[in-house]
Amino acid sequence: MRPIRPDSKISAREFYLRSFTWGLPVNIAGAVAAACLLTTGHKPERFGNCINFTVGKNWGGGSMGIFMITCKNASQRLKEHEHGHSIQNCFYGPFMPLINLRSSSRYLYRACIQRLMPHKALSPYDSVWFEREASELGTQYMNHTRQN
Repeated sequence: MRPIRPDSKISAREFYLRSFTWGLPVNIAGAVAAACLLTTGHKPERFGNCINFTVGKNWGGGSMGIFMITCKNASQRLKEHEHGHSIQNCFYGPFMPLINLRSSSRYLYRACIQRLMPHKALSPYDSVWFEREASELGTQYMNHTRQN
């Protein structure tokens, strides 16, 4: 196995091995969320190496290990970004909940600011390292898999 560092060229075998060992804590939370979504009639679909559930409209997405939840009108870029967070989980493992918490709180803060002050200019979403890394990893991974 390669050293632990984010790399979009991670193989499916390595992705699942790391997801269910080093990244297990986040995957357990994702499995609980997935079980709840399954019991409420949501149908999963595959996106890259992940299992994606589509819920609601116009809100974005989130990921917990190999499990992604995106809105009905989610763009390819958004799905790739969430897949990138899944790749991050393979490398940051038990530290990933800190990134997930920071990412979620940042998303909610930005949504509140946009609603309360619609004319306020916000920095680009990928201006913080973990969001930029997730976007880059997800896009590179999907481009790499399309070429093979």
